[in-house]
Amino acid sequence: MTREEAFEKVNGIFRDNFDDESITVTDETTADDIEDWDSLEHINLIAAIENRFGMKFTMGEVVSMKNVGEMVDIILSRI
Repeated sequence: MTREEAFEKVNGIFRDNFDDESITVTDETTADDIEDWDSLEHINLIAAIENRFGMKFTMGEVVSMKNVGEMVDIILSRI
């Protein structure tokens, strides 16, 4: 899977999770960039991404992710 394909899938998850078709995530996207991205939505988002990619993030990975780009890097390292 290419980085672009991973971003396309992650972007779809963000749009579904936040019910907002206008969302377009980039490497630098953080919770500050999406209005409804709070701690509860973060948990839902992580679970949706794990389910979509058939993987589980470690707690250390979840805590250390600073942006969507780092999340995609972890996903790509696992598949």
